Amino acid sequence: MEIGELLGKGRSADVYALDDERVLRRYRLPLDARRESAVMEYVAQHGFPVPRVHPAERPATDLVMERLTGPTMLRALIDGEITIEEAGRTLGRLLRRLHEIPARLSADPADRILHLDLHPDNVLLTPRGPVVIDWCNTEEGPPALDHALSAVILAQEAVHPENELAAPARSVLAALLAELGDTVDTGEPMDRAAARRAANATLTKREIDLLDDAVALIRRLGAN
Repeated sequence: MEIGELLGKGRSADVYALDDERVLRRYRLPLDARRESAVMEYVAQHGFPVPRVHPAERPATDLVMERLTGPTMLRALIDGEITIEEAGRTLGRLLRRLHEIPARLSADPADRILHLDLHPDNVLLTPRGPVVIDWCNTEEGPPALDHALSAVILAQEAVHPENELAAPARSVLAALLAELGDTVDTGEPMDRAAARRAANATLTKREIDLLDDAVALIRRLGAN
């Protein structure tokens, strides 16, 4: 398998071109992409928009996927190709749609498939509609945790004093909370989400230090 140009670089993985139809997502950490692949195939069977996975003989750190065209939601926001309101509402609709899918492994009927990292840089706006990428954090559990993590990620950007995108991030957060409505639990799930973010080894100390302010912002917006 000949690897082409580097297309993208995330906190834990790099994406390379293979050809016009496929990309390779390769972890830089010793993580097993097979779990991620299984979940993507499962949610795709339920009609959820994810890149198609290409079965291939590969190391456990590699994931071969469909090559998609279109900007990330974050890039589209920056370039003015999508409104702040539309971005927040789309994130909320994607979360609700994902949580209609029953758990793949859990015996608890209340559990659902969770993405646990759904934010504007993990949504591609393709000709067939928004497609959710980067499933390395996926688990099964209560949807409220997924809602809380998406909110916390946006809120961390919104409260960062040196972030030029802080104001748009706050507005996207407000639109997301409005779309999700009373399904957002700003109590214990929000504390769990903040604790998970604090334990994320890819976050900087500065990002972790913003978590208290981020949760406080969510609770203020959720009370309105």
